[in-house]
This record gives sequence, structure tokens and C-alpha cells, in this order.
Amino acid sequence: MLSRLMSSSIRSLDRECNCTVRLLDDSEYTCTIQRDAKGQYLFDLICHHLNLLEKDYFGIRYVDPDKQRHWLEFTKSIAKQMKSQPPFTMCLRVKFYAPDPAALREEITRYLVFLQVKRDLYHGRLLCKTSDAALLAAYILQAEIGDYDPGKHPEGYSSKFQFFPKHSEKLERRIADIHKTELIGQSPETSELNFLQKAQMLETYGVDPHPCKDVSGNPAFLAFTPFGFTVLQGNRRVHFLKWEEVTKLKFEAKTFHVYANQQEDKKIILTYFAPTPEACKHLWKCGVENQAFYKLEKSSQVRTVSSSNLFFKGSRFRYSGKVAKEVMEQSAKIKRDPPEIHRAGMVPSRSCPSITHGPRLTSVPRTRRRAVHISIMEGLESLRDSAHSTPVRSVSHGDSFMSSRGQMVDRSEAGASAIISDEAYSPSDSVLPTPVTEHRMEMAVAHHLNGAPRSVDDEKESRAGAAAQGHAAECGPRRRPLRMGRSRPSPPSEAEELNKFVLSVLRLFLVTIGLLFALLLLLIMLTESDLDIAFLRDIRKTPEFQQFHVEYFCPLRRWFACKIRWMGGFLISK
Repeated sequence: MLSRLMSSSIRSLDRECNCTVRLLDDSEYTCTIQRDAKGQYLFDLICHHLNLLEKDYFGIRYVDPDKQRHWLEFTKSIAKQMKSQPPFTMCLRVKFYAPDPAALREEITRYLVFLQVKRDLYHGRLLCKTSDAALLAAYILQAEIGDYDPGKHPEGYSSKFQFFPKHSEKLERRIADIHKTELIGQSPETSELNFLQKAQMLETYGVDPHPCKDVSGNPAFLAFTPFGFTVLQGNRRVHFLKWEEVTKLKFEAKTFHVYANQQEDKKIILTYFAPTPEACKHLWKCGVENQAFYKLEKSSQVRTVSSSNLFFKGSRFRYSGKVAKEVMEQSAKIKRDPPEIHRAGMVPSRSCPSITHGPRLTSVPRTRRRAVHISIMEGLESLRDSAHSTPVRSVSHGDSFMSSRGQMVDRSEAGASAIISDEAYSPSDSVLPTPVTEHRMEMAVAHHLNGAPRSVDDEKESRAGAAAQGHAAECGPRRRPLRMGRSRPSPPSEAEELNKFVLSVLRLFLVTIGLLFALLLLLIMLTESDLDIAFLRDIRKTPEFQQFHVEYFCPLRRWFACKIRWMGGFLISK
């Protein structure tokens, strides 16, 4: 009896696992969940813990054993998605950025979005020009320490905060000047809202960058924003497609395609190459979800999409949440007293040191930070023209490739190409798993150096700072051609396209044969049944059917009946 109780208790423990979720203020929420619990259950627990009602903008991010980042799917089991042994570690992050942060109903929602955008600013995802950077940092300063007080804030007090990957003393003085003179009297809520409204006007607002390469092997960052699909190269936004213009997203292996209709007679295809097939699939799923969230009027319009246009091939995925318009309508119905907000401005942060009052902290060594990031105030003029063009395939004028330079001219009125910053877009954690350890950070930073164009002086500094790392030899424009000879992705050849077409036709043929065989079996069952239908009566009267019935169907039926009786007697005797 005791052994039974012990075994049942052990089985119940095996069905439970611990889960830790790192929140946006870097605090941790730990809970115990059943192994078969779905993602929605954990997400609801976190939202209840945060007293959050406008929760559709948020998601849970995790990392698989292959270091690939994913968004937790709420309709599937957590344990099956994690593909690792518990305890599980995940992060709460903003998944869909509000097109207008001021339209968010509750202050708690705006505060969490503020923490996310502040994190984006620190990690280099929210890149902007120097004048905008100083104002954004001053808003953060005002929100966290309040009005300037000479007794509490000595000279150089702004240098104790790390707002960006790297900044100069001149920028720090400018931040302090704005904080002292222009933001006096602003409450934390007002400063946070002003910060979000300013960030919302930037080209890189809401960008969660995916590192890729174009068909020429040039590094680029692909991202999905509240307003559309964007491509960043160097310090420029080289492509921007509104969600209304994007008609299809698909991928195959490492290749990612974006189909768009810019005008009535002008269709384009953008092609990029992800580092791995898993990264490409993650990119595709993010695009499908963002397009459904921002483009559709209601969730009932969401359809299951396929990753490939080949017959019966590829991944299938369906977005399962609400769309932006439904979220706004639901938020308008919220009527409750504003929940209390516990701002964490004085709590040391592991991943966003800008909320600390001590010395600057970061998980990236200073030498590597200098190799990766270019000073905001020391923006190199040579980077202004360093953005590489991305070939675009036009399907309205044949399959010829035309350069992105022509596209920029054609789309200048729509703002397709724009300088987004004084420096190259180089997010420090765009290829990092979340959460990250120091070892993972160092590996990802070294890998990420390959995608940031830099000047000769920065290249020398990068080589000196990262010489101790074996795989850091990939960095720098000078060494890139040596490696591109082996790793440069190339567009599919005509032979490959022909093979794909033949395989597609063969697959269609086999499936058609299978369907015809199934229909034949169904027809035989109906004709041999007792259904009294004129169509079936006519078939039964034909000589061919009567011959088939006597010579084939009846003997086959007797044989099956004999085998079933024998198996039944065998099982009964056992």
C-alpha cells in the first residue's frame, strides 16, 4: 500500500515542472506547471501576477537547445515546445508594438511597453540620430530620478546611466542639459508617455531585427513593424513595404521571400537568406503573425498559410490571437481603478543597466563593445554611403534583377530609403538568445561583427579587441571576401527550379492517384450497400458490376469474414 502511494506521488511530481519567467523589469516570476500545460495557462498566470488586462501586445520568448529564439505558442504544450528538460526559463517581452502608444488604455500597459522600448534603445534595436537620442535619454532620466536636484545630482550624474550601447561625454552633457532645463515638473507617467511618443516616430520603432544576407551576400536586418516590413542595411532603411502592399511571405530552407504589390502593374519579390533553416522559419512565422495582427480587421479572417507554393510541401501555420483592431475595441471596454505600479527604477538590472544608479554595467566586455558599437557622437561619415543595395526581382517585367538603387529612386516619395541614424544599424542582441548568459553574449557578439560595416580604423580596433577569439576572425569588411567564396548564398539556378517543378508535378500525380483509388473504394462500398438511390441502382444492373460482385467482391468478403472469425476465436481462447 505504501509503495503504491509513493509511486503515485512520484508520478504526480513527474507531471509537474518549474518554470521561471524573467519580466521586463528584470524581476523573475517562478511557478509550477503541469507538463501538459499549454502556453496560454502560463501567460494568464503572468498577466494575473502583473494585473495586466491589455495582454495581447505581449508574448513569451524562449530559446531551444540549438540557441534559436522562439515565441511560445499559446495553443500548444509548453514542454513539447521547449524541447529541453525543466526547469524552463523564458522571458516576457512585447510581441506586437502598439502603433500609437498614447492610445493604450491603462498606465500599467504603457509602463511595460516603456520598459521594452528602453531595452530596445540600450541594445541598439531602436537606433536614432544624436538629437533624438539625447531627448529619449533625458525622458528616461526624468522618469527614473525625477527633477534635477543639485544636492542629489552632482556634476556628471548622467554618466552613471547606460542608455545606449556606447555614448560620448558630449552626449552625456546634452542629456543632462535637457533634463535640467526642459523636463522640470514632469511626472514619471508623463515622461514615459513622452518617451514612447517620441520613439514611435522613429524609423526603427518596434523593430525586432532578424540578421540575414541578400542575394549578393551583403548583411542586412529584416524586421516587421506596426506599419509594415522593413529592411535595414548600414545606416539606411533600404526597403519599406506597408502591410497592405505585402501579398505573401514564404520560405524554403534558408531562403525567405517577400511578395508585394506596390502599384497596379508593379510586383516585386525580395529574397534574403537566413543563417539557418530554423532561423528562416522563425522569421516567416513572425512575419505571418505580424501581418495578421496589423492588417486584418478581425480574427475570423485569419487563415492557415503555407510556407511554400509547391504542392503539398512546406510548413503550415495559423495565427491564433486577436488582431490589433479587436484589441483596441476590447481595451476601450476596460473600466476599473488604475492598478498600482511598482516602478523598478532603483533596482539593479542585469540586462538593461540604464536603471541603475551605480557605475555602468554590461554583460559585454568594454573592449568588445568598442569593437561592436560606434560612438553615437562619433558617427562616421563613411557609413552614410556604406549601405549595400538589395536586388529585387520584378515579376511584371520578366525575371530580370534590377538594382535597389532604381527602387530607391522610384520609391523616394514613399520614403522607402531613409537614413535612420548617424551610425550603422548594429543591434547588440539581435542574434542573441533570450535570456542570455555572458558566454552566449560573447559568442553572439563575435558572430554579429560580420554584419556591421565599419571603417578601416574600427576594423583595426575590432581585430585588436577580439584577437583572442577564434571565431572572431570572420569580422570586418577586409576579411569578408575570403569567407564569402564559401558561404555566399546564391539564387536558385534554372536546374534547381526545374527539379522543384518536376518534384511538384510528381507529387501532384501521386496524390491524385491516391485520391482516385480512395474514391473507387468509396464507390464500391456504396454500390454494395443497401442504399436505394437511382444512380446506384443503375450501376448494380450493369453486367460488369454483377461480374465483379460474383467473381471478386463476394470471395474477398468471405475471406475477410473467415480471417476475422479466426482472430476472434484466437483471442477468446487466449
